Amino acid sequence: MQNIGETYIDKIVRPVSRTAIRDNAVNYTAVDLYSAKRHEFQDKINRTITASFAKRGLEMQQILVRNITLPASVRASIESKINAEQDAQKMQFVLQKERQEADRKRVEAQGIADYQKILSTGLSDKQLLYESIKAQKEIALSPNAKVIIIGGGKGNPIMLSDK
Repeated sequence: MQNIGETYIDKIVRPVSRTAIRDNAVNYTAVDLYSAKRHEFQDKINRTITASFAKRGLEMQQILVRNITLPASVRASIESKINAEQDAQKMQFVLQKERQEADRKRVEAQGIADYQKILSTGLSDKQLLYESIKAQKEIALSPNAKVIIIGGGKGNPIMLSDK
């Protein structure tokens, strides 16, 4: 023989719950039900069922939405969409990183250009010759063995080491 509580559940509770779930589910996309707005969906179902039970003299304490089962094709579509969104975010990150690298290279190139401009306007041939003579003197005074061939032109001397 069937218990009165089971009959009441079969005739009242399950149909009210199913109706509330169906009526509220139409307001959400499958992605929302599967992830982002699950709690909001649960709250709406809770309010709907509570109101329906109150009309019948019942009090609902709590309802939990667990195991939302979607068709395999919908799940695959959702996962595909989530993967595509993650790929798009990854690409945005890569583009941002590349823009920053391009900016860094622009700044570096501008620094080199500025350095070359300063050198070209600030150094004279006489100053360069003086710096060359100082460097040759330091090389000549170093304890390493070497052969220095100094030419008559404006070019730097040829330096040979015993190594």
